[in-house]
Amino acid sequence: MLGCVLATLALGLLAGCGEGGASGGGAGNAPAGASASEEAAERSEEATKKREEQVEISKDRELLSEIESKKREQAAEAAAKRREQAAEAKAKRREETSTREAKKREEAAEEKAKQSERTAEENAKQSEESARAQERERAQARKREAAKRKEPTARTGLRGRAPAG
Repeated sequence: MLGCVLATLALGLLAGCGEGGASGGGAGNAPAGASASEEAAERSEEATKKREEQVEISKDRELLSEIESKKREQAAEAAAKRREQAAEAKAKRREETSTREAKKREEAAEEKAKQSERTAEENAKQSEESARAQERERAQARKREAAKRKEPTARTGLRGRAPAG
């Protein structure tokens, strides 16, 4: 902006000098001076425009850089959020799996305890039945022994008793 003001002032001064010189009687200098001042003014204006364009380009680059930086930051935040959610989901799945496995182990242990209890009851029942069977066999053996003892006495009558009859 300052460059434009300076260029305009310089142009105005040069234009004022050119008029004074032309009215003063220097007829050959007027066109050459005016032409040179116009060229200088054009160059100054072009330089000012170039500087303004460079400043504008620089501002645009800076703005673009800020936008890209914000985009990268947002992308990084989104990626971090996705990773965090994935980690939470994974931890939740692990916890659920662990809970299920613990429940399965507990149920298996309970089933094993029940099976052991049933086996123990069956063994006790079998032992009891075996003991009863052995007791019956012993009772029958005693009866047979008793019958054997009575049998020889009844046949021979040697023991002093008369056969019952």
